[in-house]
Amino acid sequence: MRGNEAPEDIAAETWLQVVRDLGGFRGGVAEFRAWLFTVARHRAIDHGRARAARPAVPVAEPAEADDRRAPSAEEAAVDAEATATALRLVATLPPDQAEMVMLRVVAGLDVAAVATLVGRSPGAVRVAVHRALKSLSQDPQVRASTRGGAR
Repeated sequence: MRGNEAPEDIAAETWLQVVRDLGGFRGGVAEFRAWLFTVARHRAIDHGRARAARPAVPVAEPAEADDRRAPSAEEAAVDAEATATALRLVATLPPDQAEMVMLRVVAGLDVAAVATLVGRSPGAVRVAVHRALKSLSQDPQVRASTRGGAR
């Protein structure tokens, strides 16, 4: 009747109050009807006051600024080749080290999460990943690509 956006909420609050206060009600059917509508009216007024005290301000979702450009075909090919090379190099490591490197470096998990996943202590994970990365850095293919990229 008052244009409330939540008539089900007001009806529920009305019935809760009716059940709570029913023991104190005295009268017949006509008095009950009047009392019921009085309670409902008061709940609607209270709801309106609460909405007025804390108005909801609809806010649109912020538009995502898409100032990123799509990678060129050349960039995509170089990235794909670099990823394939990195995966081939990691595959040369012992399986447990390869798994920890993939979880730590590629997946970006922290040391504690990797330790939990592989059933090792955080210190053991740190040492294993450090040794694996040091071993990979000694690979001639890595050294050549590092020198080539530093020009």
